[in-house]
Amino acid sequence: MALMQAIKMSLKSIIDNKLRSFLTMLGIVIGVMSVIGLVSLGQGATEGVTSQIKSMGSNLIMVSIMGRGMDTSLSYNQAMSIGDSPYIKEISPIMSANAYAKYGDQSYEESINGVNENYMSLRNLKLAEGRFILSIDNDMRQKVAVIGSNVASDLFGFTDPLGKTIQLDGNNFTVVGVLASGGSSISNSYDDSIFIPIKTMFVFQRNRGITQIYLSATEEQYVNIAQYHVENMLNTIFKGDTNAYRILNQSDLLSTVNSVSNTLSMMLGGIAGIALIVGGIGIMNIMLVSVTERTREIGIRKALGAKKKDILLQFMIESLTISGVGGIVGVIFGFIASYLMGHFMNMTVSPSINTIIISFSFSLLIGLFFGMYPANKAAGLKPIEALRYE
Repeated sequence: MALMQAIKMSLKSIIDNKLRSFLTMLGIVIGVMSVIGLVSLGQGATEGVTSQIKSMGSNLIMVSIMGRGMDTSLSYNQAMSIGDSPYIKEISPIMSANAYAKYGDQSYEESINGVNENYMSLRNLKLAEGRFILSIDNDMRQKVAVIGSNVASDLFGFTDPLGKTIQLDGNNFTVVGVLASGGSSISNSYDDSIFIPIKTMFVFQRNRGITQIYLSATEEQYVNIAQYHVENMLNTIFKGDTNAYRILNQSDLLSTVNSVSNTLSMMLGGIAGIALIVGGIGIMNIMLVSVTERTREIGIRKALGAKKKDILLQFMIESLTISGVGGIVGVIFGFIASYLMGHFMNMTVSPSINTIIISFSFSLLIGLFFGMYPANKAAGLKPIEALRYE
């Protein structure tokens, strides 16, 4: 039997049973749509986090201090001495705490960060108005504050915050700058943060211990050299105890994010793949029913000279057509689902070509695999027994 004739007969059988064919395809459609949608969501989240890490600057180094014995932190001078290297461009120790910020009748709990004048360039912060913390602010322990855009909106509404006095846990601070909106990071949102001079923070918190430091290498190619210098300095301070600190650079963060995202994408793809397998089981069940219903037809065709391979080909084409059309519709709905998820979750979600090809190819393989048994069963029917079937 010619291939085109087998295709025509398969399509006729599918069209004659529209509802059954549609319900059979539905499992494949949902499976392909789920694979594309969930994997695209995982990739979109990864791209968002990756872009945030890259926005920090390719030469950023982050140091966390856990301490050794009774020494659980560094002094300000110790922290600053770590930056004494020709390969280190800028350094800023950080102290963070929560405090109630108040202006007039408005009061909110906000994140307060003690930093120096280098922090703005280290974290690529942008100002909407005013200025950032200056060196003289730290030296004179000035009570000045730079506030995030959300803090400005919460406390001041439409009033210009510059020059106004806010209270942080009852202490008066003058607002000298407002950050531009959208200054978010992986760890927190600068829109909801307040920055004050770190030496003022010592007095404000009655604590001088530094547990977090940001540094930048002079050039991207010197990051490893700068990190080696920081490790040597900390080994000297903590007498060789490498568990007393942790050092990360952008490459480390990107490697970790990529590892986690790949695992997440595989997990999401695997979960969605289950729906494809369920759809394949549906195809096999319906094809078995179709074989039973068309037993006499198969017997007549065999009696008229149809070979085993002709019957096998017809049923395999039916199975592949159902899974193929279901895969195409699933790809279309996967695009729509990805767009909707990206829109409502405020993310860039765009299905990759590889995801589409893999999911569609898998749908065809599902049709081929689960259609094989019913097709082989139909092809193996004996003409006499098939003709006598009621």
